[in-house]
Amino acid sequence: MIDINLIRENPEAVKENIKKKFQDSKLPLVDEIISLDKKKRELQTEVDGLRAQRNTLAKKIGALMKEGKREEAEEVKALSKRNNDRVAEIESEMSQVEADLKKDMLSIPNIISKDVPIGRSDAENVQGKVFLKAEEKPFDVPYHLDILEKLDGIDLDSARRTSGNGFYYLTGDIARLHSAVLSYARDFMIDKGFTYCIPPYMIRSDVVSGVMSFEEMDGMMYKIEGEDLYLIGTSEHSMIGRFMGTVMPEDKLPQTLTSYSPCFRKEKGAHGIEERGIYRIHQFEKQEMIVLCKPEESDFWYEKLWNYTVELFVSMEIPVRQLLCCSGDLADLKYQSCDIEAWSPRQKKYFEVGSCSNLTDAQARRLGIRYKNAKTGKNEFVHTLNNTVVAPPRMLIAFLENHLREDGSVYIPSVLRPYMGGKSEIQVKK
Repeated sequence: MIDINLIRENPEAVKENIKKKFQDSKLPLVDEIISLDKKKRELQTEVDGLRAQRNTLAKKIGALMKEGKREEAEEVKALSKRNNDRVAEIESEMSQVEADLKKDMLSIPNIISKDVPIGRSDAENVQGKVFLKAEEKPFDVPYHLDILEKLDGIDLDSARRTSGNGFYYLTGDIARLHSAVLSYARDFMIDKGFTYCIPPYMIRSDVVSGVMSFEEMDGMMYKIEGEDLYLIGTSEHSMIGRFMGTVMPEDKLPQTLTSYSPCFRKEKGAHGIEERGIYRIHQFEKQEMIVLCKPEESDFWYEKLWNYTVELFVSMEIPVRQLLCCSGDLADLKYQSCDIEAWSPRQKKYFEVGSCSNLTDAQARRLGIRYKNAKTGKNEFVHTLNNTVVAPPRMLIAFLENHLREDGSVYIPSVLRPYMGGKSEIQVKK
């Protein structure tokens, strides 16, 4: 949610930002917000005057009663009643105006960075930096499910019987590799000075509406029937929600946190072969990084965060690149975002393995997360950022394809061997 003062003072800039995101249907909302905001302030002025008058009338009634002027006192009482009735009317009208205003404000997208490329969809995202040389294998790389099955590392049939499509059992060395990557990512971020957290895996609706738009929620979140609880789609949700309604001392910023959680997603829609297997699933695990900082520091942290993910993948000898998300591909709360994509020797192209986002104060405004400015003494909104350290399902695809040998075995880089009991490879079982 953006600052309403920006809409009051520069509505054309807000409209131009909406156009850059190709959401022209939202343009009328700007004028509607200005009208509702004006109405709200007019009602507030009127009700404040009536409340002040009510206190004066109460004193006048008391004085007249003491003087024995009952008839005059009754006339003032009647005026006081009309006053109270009008206050009740205004309060009811204000409640509706505020609800309409909030609904419209939540629909206005965050102002995007000047560095965001302009484009309608992810097809117009722009390649950034490339890290490690992407090399083709001298042999045909099988589909990742075929690799996993030869390593006796996956059981999809049993998962379909117990849970349906979009689930899997990982087994043996592959299950161990999955855990090894998460443990390595955890220690990697701790070594960077981040505090390790394990958050709740369910959150209430007020947290959900604070961290994402309704459209995102509807497409991602699983609702717990009969309760005001949702399964998290990423630990960012509960990690940011942890600070809702708080005011932090300035010396407590930045908050640099890394969190582990399972993630649950609907993943609506039909998908092609490359998005089946373990690429797009309903349940997976992820190591995340989250930063809450002062506004002037968020650009610095954005660059730092996505580079941490690059460093992690490079340490595992997996070629990656940065992809700059264009304006039409940004979720409404995002100021700037980029994907980290890993090289697929099988497809001979890159695919997404993580995403880094700067949301400036959009989430903080919705959730009321502030810090006390030491110089001014005022409470100001923090900026929030999040980034994927690693999500093993997609990372496993990149790992297997890049480290597959012609005989079907898979090489394990040195950084992961301490987490794999010293193993330097995973051998074919079938």
